[in-house]
Amino acid sequence: MIKEVAGDILLTKAQAIAHGIAPNDHFNSGLALSLREQWPAMYQDFRHFCHANHPKPGETWIWGGADGKRIVSLFTQEPPSNHHGNPGRASTHNVNLALRELRHVIEKENFASVALPRLATGVGGLDWEEVKPLISKHLGDLKIPIYVYATYSKGKPAEE
Repeated sequence: MIKEVAGDILLTKAQAIAHGIAPNDHFNSGLALSLREQWPAMYQDFRHFCHANHPKPGETWIWGGADGKRIVSLFTQEPPSNHHGNPGRASTHNVNLALRELRHVIEKENFASVALPRLATGVGGLDWEEVKPLISKHLGDLKIPIYVYATYSKGKPAEE
């Protein structure tokens, strides 16, 4: 069950937050930066994961915090072109693959609820009208709440 909401995704009561990034992302802008600031250990673990596993676009990475919050990183973008470069753009192909993986993660981990932003439309550069139907296609028939933060309002909890 997908519900579009307005608010600050960092204040979600959902069990997991899913967001789009690139392999070897620096988490230096957008939601990724906010997640890095909120959970610094997550970024350290992410760097280690990327170094050890060399993830590819379309894959996922799951992190769990001591507070019980789970973060699912969806590799929707191409990796940076060099060590200090900015992530590449997202593609609908990568988003499709990552959302398919997210569905598997939700089912395997028995998540009770998931929040996600307008995936791949910020730094990823995709148009929301391209991405929105993909979310419905892959997650729309799940029996848990999927909160899509369609409008960001810093510091404001959404009506989930």
